[in-house]
Amino acid sequence: MRLATLLAFLRPALPLILGLSLGCSLSLLRVSWIQSDGEDTCMDTGVNNGLFAGKMQQDSVAGGRSSQNDEDFKPRIVPYYRDPNKPYKKVLRTRYIQTELGFHERLFVAVLTSKATMNTLAVAVNKTVAHHFPHLLYFTGLRSAKVPHGMALVSHGDERPVWLMYETMRYIHQHFGGDYDWFYVMQDDTYAQAEQIKALVTHLSINQDVYLGRAEEFIGGDEQARYCHGGFGYLVSRSLLLKLHRHLDSCRNEILSVRPDEWLGRCIIDFLGISCVSQHQGQHYHSYELAKNADLEKEEGEDFQAALTVHPVSEGTLMYRLHKHFSRIQLDRAYQEIQQLQMQIRNLTSLTPAREVGLTWPIGINAPFVPKSRFEVISWDYFTEQHLFSCPDGSPKCELAGASKADVSDIIEAALQQLNSRYQPQLRFYKQQLLNGYRRFDPTRGMEYMLDLLLEAVTQKGHSHVLAKRVSLVRPLSKVEIIPMPYVTEATRVQLVLPLTVQELDFVSNFLDMFAMNTLDTHDNALLTLLFIYQPYDAQRVSQQDVFAGVKAMVGELEKRYAEVKIPWISVKTEVPSQVKLMDIVSKKHPVDTLFFLASVWTEVNMEFLNRCRMNTISNWQVFFPMHFQEFNPVLMYHGEQAASSSTDFMRDGHFDRHAFAEACFYNSDYMAARTKLAADILDRDEVLESMEVFDVFLRYSGLHLFRAVEPGLVQKYMLRSCNPRLSEELYHRCVLSNLEGLSSRSHLAMALFEQEQANST
Repeated sequence: MRLATLLAFLRPALPLILGLSLGCSLSLLRVSWIQSDGEDTCMDTGVNNGLFAGKMQQDSVAGGRSSQNDEDFKPRIVPYYRDPNKPYKKVLRTRYIQTELGFHERLFVAVLTSKATMNTLAVAVNKTVAHHFPHLLYFTGLRSAKVPHGMALVSHGDERPVWLMYETMRYIHQHFGGDYDWFYVMQDDTYAQAEQIKALVTHLSINQDVYLGRAEEFIGGDEQARYCHGGFGYLVSRSLLLKLHRHLDSCRNEILSVRPDEWLGRCIIDFLGISCVSQHQGQHYHSYELAKNADLEKEEGEDFQAALTVHPVSEGTLMYRLHKHFSRIQLDRAYQEIQQLQMQIRNLTSLTPAREVGLTWPIGINAPFVPKSRFEVISWDYFTEQHLFSCPDGSPKCELAGASKADVSDIIEAALQQLNSRYQPQLRFYKQQLLNGYRRFDPTRGMEYMLDLLLEAVTQKGHSHVLAKRVSLVRPLSKVEIIPMPYVTEATRVQLVLPLTVQELDFVSNFLDMFAMNTLDTHDNALLTLLFIYQPYDAQRVSQQDVFAGVKAMVGELEKRYAEVKIPWISVKTEVPSQVKLMDIVSKKHPVDTLFFLASVWTEVNMEFLNRCRMNTISNWQVFFPMHFQEFNPVLMYHGEQAASSSTDFMRDGHFDRHAFAEACFYNSDYMAARTKLAADILDRDEVLESMEVFDVFLRYSGLHLFRAVEPGLVQKYMLRSCNPRLSEELYHRCVLSNLEGLSSRSHLAMALFEQEQANST
């Protein structure tokens, strides 16, 4: 009975036991076979050395070494050792990683100009191609020359052509020799296709000595030697320039020449043995010599169309005409490439699983954004030729002006051009009226338009007919460019300024605790200045009863706890606490290079935001106005229950307050400059300051960038703020809107109204 019970218990495990037994038996048999074969040296050394058994056998045969070579295949850590006899040098890291890795910029352009052409041809070069080149400098031999607007000029003080070339090459090597891979030298009577020059250098190797341009023979010289004609421009590689600079002084003293390009070519040939070439690594340097009084409309040859440079250009108007001509050629080529790519996409679409259904319009542009919920639907803005019905200030209707008016005019003109190009010569369309216009910005593709146009269609025979037609257009997002910004660091000291009124005394304790924990305990480079705002009645009784005595006691406790910290305060008496007037007082008591952070008593200061304040505020360039995250009223959100602690629900518990401008980061010098312009505008009308905030001062009276962005590092608890009715109507309205939108989300407000109606009905 017991045996049957035991067998019934072990029966499910019998296959496992049999498998283990069979595996162990086979393993023992294999071991016995290996041990019996004692003549195989590979097996003797391979048991412990696996992959290197074959190599170990060869080593043992060659030198009788088998186990000693194990160390050759084991990693060995080399400890750092510093010679105590050598002085220690601190390693200085570069400002940019590009510098540390040894990267160079691609192209530097030098333009040679003179007294006679500086204000004509040089200005024409600057207006046509300067914005296409990353770095362009003008060189002249004039002394104390007056520089035209928008041009960077280097004056050498000697107008001799050869001397100007010598000084220019020496200057380029001294100041830019280690920063660029290619150097392009041209004259101001040369028209250059900037984009084609930039494309040319991207296909050339930077490790070779290259002297590329229009090769010309020396007069009465060696038939094999060539120099690059200066009128058509030439490229010099960085490696060639580094070798050439050692011989420039010798060339100046030994080579006599009237033409500077011949002098430079002879210098390169005599000392480096390198001649000018018009072709290198399969890339051709095409140039075109323009005849006197040439008609550009008749210049249709392949040499002219393919030219990188055109010379000589006798006047500025000819330079502009050349630029217009070649720009049209490049534009036509771009349109042809777009059509070819669209045809290829259309042909390949038939081979995809979606076939023609997956083809988007316009072909080659990203498909429209597909919303996942009704809250993600991108709304259309309605407009006419005179008015816009979606205004930036929230009003329902405003006049179409400025950039919006130019945008509407441009898109209507583009629609007519597309219609005429499609239906000509059978029909020609003329606009009579814009019936309806709609536009929206799709972040995945660009600006979309729908136009209802009232058109007059005219046939070839002169018959006309009025019809309405809807046109859809897309202005796609073009090439994204990185805007250069000045360099800033996170080591700048931040001066916090906290204005305090009597109504805000209950929240000072929490502000000071957060300031001490996040800045003083962490030794962050930040200071605090308190601004006590007294009402006239409280200011008269300050000797008997100071309303800010409790705050001053808290400050004293902090100064005792942190001996190296001093927290000053400034007392102000006013009935209307204007933000601009308060900053006027604080600004005069701090240096001009002070970085201010204008805070509110509900702000919870932390290191993360202070670093962003330092990085986003740039002296004489940009000011930062963050939008703090305002938590909703917990009574309406949770009905007395505990708030959710999950980070995924964090953004649902509040919103970014776009009506609040209390927090701001700016430099004192920028504020003083804008404030000076404001004072000149308002003269002695100080009552105007009561209707303005610091944001308005920078917006209206400074040319700085105003960076307004959401700031998740600034989180404020819900609090119903008191709005001062003595402020301007706009500021008071903004405060009221901030309180109303900070109550709760729309869904929770609707639920609260529903519950109230349910309670009233019962």
